[in-house]
Amino acid sequence: MRAYDTVLFDLDGTLLNTLDDLKDSVNFILERHGCPTWEERELRSFLGNGLRRLMELSVPGGMEHPGFEEMFEEFRVYYTAHCEQKTRPYPGVEELLQQLKGHGLRMAVVSNKDHEAVEELGRRFFPWLSVCMGQQEGLRRKPAPDMAEAAMKALGAAKDRTVYVGDSEVDFQTARNAGLPCILVSWGFRDRPELEALHPAALVDDPQSLFLELTRPCGSVEEKNKM
Repeated sequence: MRAYDTVLFDLDGTLLNTLDDLKDSVNFILERHGCPTWEERELRSFLGNGLRRLMELSVPGGMEHPGFEEMFEEFRVYYTAHCEQKTRPYPGVEELLQQLKGHGLRMAVVSNKDHEAVEELGRRFFPWLSVCMGQQEGLRRKPAPDMAEAAMKALGAAKDRTVYVGDSEVDFQTARNAGLPCILVSWGFRDRPELEALHPAALVDDPQSLFLELTRPCGSVEEKNKM
C-alpha cells in the first residue's frame, strides 16, 4: 500500500513558474513611481508569502513608503491582468499530475495567492486537481496551517496519509504547522543548499523523482522519514 493517498501542492515555484510575470509586474509599478527595479535573481527570494509581502520587500521602505498602499493596489490589479503572459507549468509537471491522478491520488493546491486567482490558474493549467485553495477571508496565509487543513477537509483526507509538496522554507513550515511530512523540490524559487538545510522528508530535482517519492510503499517512506 502507498504511504500517501493525498498530496497538497504549493503553486508558485512548485507547479507553476510565475517568476517572469511577477517580476515584470513589480518592476512596471516600481518604474511608474520612480523606484529602482529588481533583477530576477534578486526578486525570487521575496516570493512565497503572498503578493502583499512581495511588494513590502520590493518597495523602498516597504509599508513605510508614503505611496505603498497605492502602489500595492496598482500592482494587484496589473498582475491580475497580466499573470498569464509568461507563466507556465514547469516541464514534466502536467505529466506528473496525470500520472498521480491515474494512480488514484487526491490532489489539491494550497497557495498564498488570492483564492480567485488560484482557482482560475487551476482551471486553466491543472484540471486534475480536486481542490484549489488560495488566500481568503477567515483563513490565515501560509505558514499558518489553515489553508492546508481546509484543503484536507475538502478532500476528506486523513492527515496520516497526506503529504505536502513545496519549494521554500514557507512550505516546509506550513507542513510542520499542519503536522504533515514535507517533500521539497529544487526547481523553484530557492537554491538547493537552502532546502537541504531544512531536512525535509525528501528533496527532489525533477518531476519523475517526485512521482517515485509520492508513490512509495508505506515501509520505505516510514524508514526514510526516520533518517
